[in-house]
Amino acid sequence: MVNVIWGCFLLLGLVYGFLTGKVEVMNQEILSCGSRSLELFLSLFPMMILWSGIMKIAEKAGILSFLARRMRPLFSILFPELEADDPALEYIASNLTINLLGIHNASTPFGLKAMQCLQEKNPKKDTATKSMITFLVLNTSGVTLIASDILAVRSSMGASVPTDLLFLTIVATLLNTFLALLYNAFLARRSS
Repeated sequence: MVNVIWGCFLLLGLVYGFLTGKVEVMNQEILSCGSRSLELFLSLFPMMILWSGIMKIAEKAGILSFLARRMRPLFSILFPELEADDPALEYIASNLTINLLGIHNASTPFGLKAMQCLQEKNPKKDTATKSMITFLVLNTSGVTLIASDILAVRSSMGASVPTDLLFLTIVATLLNTFLALLYNAFLARRSS
């Protein structure tokens, strides 16, 4: 469905450009946006590789298992239907840890593995469980303590003080996550 929406936007933009005679402007923008996108990708890619490697080392060293055990009091509230030794909890802990560090792209593999583990225990394969929905809400609302990706983008764009939004980011993501989890709990209770 999203592909159809974006396809319609693209088609409407092209038709509008042709009808208004701005084909040359469209060509220039397409070329300049492509190069800016590549520059942005190249500025974020090394950080993503670095943190993915660090998290792989942490996984092999047992640090992620340790984090999952330490986060168990929080997980028992958020995911009451999961056992304390559920392998999904390690992946959820990894995903949340990386999100806390603000490297959201690097957390994706752990989020996918967590969902895969949760789906294996799902009795209705075509319906998301409460744990899956709660994890999705938690992941997308994402508390961020160090907005590494935002800092990298602001630095690459020439911000004089890339860290000036750090406190605001922490407050906004804490509030966002709290409200998202509260609304999720409300909807879960209402649907029961």
